[in-house]
Amino acid sequence: MSAEDTDAGDEVISTTEESGPADAVEPPRRRSPMAALRRHLGAVVLVVALVASAGAAAAVYFSQYRQDRETDAAATGAALEAAKTGTVALLSYSPDSLDKDFAAAKSHLTGEFLSYYTDFTTKVVAPAATQKAVQTKADVVQGAVSEIHPDTAQVLLFINQTTLSKENPDGSFAASSVKVGLKKIDGAWLIEKFDPV
Repeated sequence: MSAEDTDAGDEVISTTEESGPADAVEPPRRRSPMAALRRHLGAVVLVVALVASAGAAAAVYFSQYRQDRETDAAATGAALEAAKTGTVALLSYSPDSLDKDFAAAKSHLTGEFLSYYTDFTTKVVAPAATQKAVQTKADVVQGAVSEIHPDTAQVLLFINQTTLSKENPDGSFAASSVKVGLKKIDGAWLIEKFDPV
C-alpha cells in the first residue's frame, strides 16, 4: 500500500467520521415568529369566525326572534279574550236581530274570512234564519292560546252551541272545538281563520 493510498484512505475515513456525527445530531432550528403565526393562522381565523357568528346570532335573537317582549301574559290574555268574544259573536244570532248580530260578528273579523262570512251569512244563514226561525247561542267552555307571535296567534276553543228553530223548538245541543287564527291590526286582535278540529 502506498503513501498515496494511505492518505486517500485516511481522507475517506476522516470524511466519513466527520459526516456521521453531523447527520446524527441536527442542531435545533430557530423558528421565526411569523412562521409560528402562519402555522396557527387557521385556528385564529376559526375562533374569530365562531365569535362573530355567535355575536350575529345573539343580535338576531334579541332583535327579531325574542318575542316575549311583545307576547307576554297580557298579550296572550288579550288574544284569548278576542278569540272568545269573536267566536261567540260569530256563532250567535237571532232572526229578530240578524243585521245587528252579523254586524257585531263582522267587527271581529278580517281578511278573506270576513269576505267569506259576509257572503255565507247573506246567501245561506239569513234566509234560513228568517224562514225557519233559527236562533243560535254559543258559549266558550274552555280555551287556550297554542301559539302567539307579535302580530299573529292561534287559539284553541271548546264551544257549546244551542240551536232553536220552528222544526226543533226544544232545541239541539252541540259541542265542538275550533282553531281560531288571529291577526293583530291597529292594536286589535281580529279573526282571520276559523277551522273546526
